[in-house]
Amino acid sequence: MLRFEKFKLVITGLCLIAMLTPGAIQAKTNAPTNIQATIRVTELPKQGEQMLALIHQGGPFASEKDGSVFGNRERLLPPFKRGYYREYTVATPGVSHRGARRIVCGGPPKIPDICYYTADHYASFRKIVP
Repeated sequence: MLRFEKFKLVITGLCLIAMLTPGAIQAKTNAPTNIQATIRVTELPKQGEQMLALIHQGGPFASEKDGSVFGNRERLLPPFKRGYYREYTVATPGVSHRGARRIVCGGPPKIPDICYYTADHYASFRKIVP
């Protein structure tokens, strides 16, 4: 039993050290909450421009998941209450599934406050600008 308690203390200590290293603190405190990269509407893929127009019209959308709540689990977008962000599929030619491209908009449907584009399934975002 004593050996197990020592093991627990060592593991706990290592976890604390890992959490307190400058890199870990920096990664935690500098989590992006403000997207600096932008993309113009005209730079979006054709399918992205079409989806953005559909978003502003309120649909109809091809995927039943379009307009569903985006949870921002990656915490790459500015933090808002759950339900603020909605996601929409940007079709990818030659792909039979939803693919990786999305537009994520925040605010009321049809009149979003802000929209972002991701081509890599939420690994990165670019703010869509006129």
